Amino acid sequence: MKRILGAVALATAGAAFFVGQWVVQWAWTEPFSWADNNISDLGEVSAPWHQLMNTVFVLNGVLVAAGAVTLFRGVVRYLLLAAAVGCVLVGLAPADVDENTHVVGAALVFVLGNLGLIATRRRLAVLFGVVGLIATGLHVTRHGLGIGVAGMERVAVYPLFVWFLIEGVTRLREKSAS
Repeated sequence: MKRILGAVALATAGAAFFVGQWVVQWAWTEPFSWADNNISDLGEVSAPWHQLMNTVFVLNGVLVAAGAVTLFRGVVRYLLLAAAVGCVLVGLAPADVDENTHVVGAALVFVLGNLGLIATRRRLAVLFGVVGLIATGLHVTRHGLGIGVAGMERVAVYPLFVWFLIEGVTRLREKSAS
């Protein structure tokens, strides 16, 4: 039962991450640009519905932690737990309120989360983790490569949450088949 709950938690974290952004982005009165607006812009206290986005970030942290503890062992577990802490920090410290804490949280997600994927040694996870780390480096060094720096941020973090969704659903399907 614990493993089923962990799989549901991971899948929910992945889905909530994207749905939350879409809903909050929809509430913006000015055009929101994936090339120019970072994901964190949605959680800034000056943004419409910022409370919802920050709640989603914190919820993601709790869900990823639940998935990490119930589904993984060793270094993968600890890297994903660190990423979960990063999600919580991002939600509790919006960039326009406490930028330093926010950046630490984002770094935990972007770097240790993607390293966690690589540490699984599963082909798709490794691919996603490598793409995420390369994109993190490009984002931090302000290289948008035609999609904007904020677009590169999405390439850095979206594979992580796509993988959470895929991994959670895959584990649920395996449990229902057995």
